[in-house]
Amino acid sequence: MPRKKSSPKRKVKKRKKTSPKAKKSQKRKKERKKEKTKKPFLIKFEKSPIISPKPENGWENWQTFNPGVILLENKVHFIYRAIGEDGISRFGYALSEDGFKIKERLNYPVYEHISPFPFFNNFNFASGGSIGGCEDPRLTRVNNEEKIYMIYTAFDSQLRLALTSIKVKDFLNKNWRWQSPVFISPPNEIHKNWVLFPEKIKGKYAILHSLNPSIQISYFENLEFDGKTFIKSYWDPLPAKEYWHWESKIKGVGPVPLKTKFGWLIFYHAHDKLEPEKYKVGAMLLDLNEPTKVIVCAKEPVIEPSEDFENNGFKPGVVYACGAVIKDEKLLVYYGGADNYVSCAWANLNDFLEALISESKPKLKLKKEKLKKKVLKQK
Repeated sequence: MPRKKSSPKRKVKKRKKTSPKAKKSQKRKKERKKEKTKKPFLIKFEKSPIISPKPENGWENWQTFNPGVILLENKVHFIYRAIGEDGISRFGYALSEDGFKIKERLNYPVYEHISPFPFFNNFNFASGGSIGGCEDPRLTRVNNEEKIYMIYTAFDSQLRLALTSIKVKDFLNKNWRWQSPVFISPPNEIHKNWVLFPEKIKGKYAILHSLNPSIQISYFENLEFDGKTFIKSYWDPLPAKEYWHWESKIKGVGPVPLKTKFGWLIFYHAHDKLEPEKYKVGAMLLDLNEPTKVIVCAKEPVIEPSEDFENNGFKPGVVYACGAVIKDEKLLVYYGGADNYVSCAWANLNDFLEALISESKPKLKLKKEKLKKKVLKQK
């Protein structure tokens, strides 16, 4: 038998070792690229969701989502929306000491909007699926007053905005002595996503109730609504101003405004031009003294539905933020995923703000700054 010819061995090229100088230059190039593409970002907490439905609790065994939050005694207190087997939407309570992990969660609802006429229609289904109750709470303590205000959407014979309050002492002691709610939006009109500023502006309470076609804020000497006085608001989903970028439809404001050195930090909900079927979260800064003035609006969404649990649930492809706090120099944003879960996204506050405010600087100004640096180096 003739022997088979052995195939010639291929020469393997040895890779050249990169010198320390080359490694440094490569690292610098990467850093420059990052600086050029620097944008506001939020990191999703890796162990999200942090609140999920509890099968053993009938009132919250279907959905838990869209929490309002408040920072008291350096702890994050959650009032989250829950729907159970009876189809009624209620609010539950949870506590986190570090802002990420839930340390305490009550097994009973802490707030319920009593409606004599539970009802169901297509709007209810699209809005979360309940047949009555309360949804999407926003918690605000104004100027360190001894009272916490809560604005929420009420499912009654109509869908309206309601306002209630509780003493700080009662809240911390879990004595759920809420004041009787009063409607603050007009009858026969559908409104959502209203927030109370955590400080008085020019000596008055301020409620932000629309972002589009313009920033609309109403001012009050007090918040003692009589049930006959309502806030007139107008909302249009189609972007009407030049500061909108990625949005195809503007939904409304998310969490209570956060005061920062650059302005009021606002998160909001919108549909994306590229993915119109999805809800995403954007960010903007409003002037501290004239909050109807927009300083900057992020050019891209800061939270998108990218996780499996955000795309598999009652409402797939939805991220909906109702709560945010600043704790230990961290920006913490809490949002509902797919109308089923509560999640957290976070960032270093200063890094986030610097990235956001940099988007407001004109290119000409940036070029001038670069020229100045070059001149200084030459000297």
